[in-house]
Amino acid sequence: MESFLSYEFLQRALLMALLGGGVCGAMGVFVVLWRMSLVGMCISHAAFAGALLGLWLGLPPLAGGLAASLGAASAVGPLAERPGFSLDTAMGVIFSVVMSLAMLALGLLPGARTEGLSLIWGSLLTVTRLDLALMGGTALLLFAFIFVFFKEIQAIIGQKQAALASGIPVRKIRYASLILMGLVVAFALKAIGGLLIFSLIVTPAATALQLTYSLRRMFILAALLGAAASAAGLWFSFHFSVPPGAAIVLTAAAFLLAAILLSPKKRGKTV
Repeated sequence: MESFLSYEFLQRALLMALLGGGVCGAMGVFVVLWRMSLVGMCISHAAFAGALLGLWLGLPPLAGGLAASLGAASAVGPLAERPGFSLDTAMGVIFSVVMSLAMLALGLLPGARTEGLSLIWGSLLTVTRLDLALMGGTALLLFAFIFVFFKEIQAIIGQKQAALASGIPVRKIRYASLILMGLVVAFALKAIGGLLIFSLIVTPAATALQLTYSLRRMFILAALLGAAASAAGLWFSFHFSVPPGAAIVLTAAAFLLAAILLSPKKRGKTV
């Protein structure tokens, strides 16, 4: 372990893994319980496409990814609310557009396209202090949002119509969660990769859902599981020379499989 932490770039990578994994895990609770899997997938791929377009235009990938993820997050709600548009239809349109843009931008990139290809699988070992600061700020925003609006979130998840009738601003809270998802995806894109970040958002939350009925515990467990999977995946990557993003996602999937097999819910226990 000493040799693992003796390099500064690995220390930054571990801190990013813990921050990013925890934030993605907590964000995944919204995605899983509000049944927004397609939304999360669209936003993550929009960030990927935006980062590639940014590279092609000579802009920082982070700027392109952030603009695209926030744009997609902002477009989801209004598009889904249009007459004749279901959420699935809206997501299908956005997903097809952003993936086409991603492939177009990747094909137009000059040279070896190394930086563009690294956005597919992620490059956790190259994170900077700026990346850490942005992810840390996003973590503060997300956890503050959950803490301040926990009762409202719980009411919306439990009974949306009753929440609306009681005056809870359901639409604003859901839109705020989408914007937060856009930030999470954009700032984790470089570390985890455009094709894998959605899995890191959904899998820890799905694992937590197997282990508890309590929403409060679910947020905590999802964040801890995301952080643990990310740290363990980074360790596997260092010792076995495999891509960090893939190792993280496979570790999270292993946690999910173990939770499904050992879930106290299968035995009818209250957790």
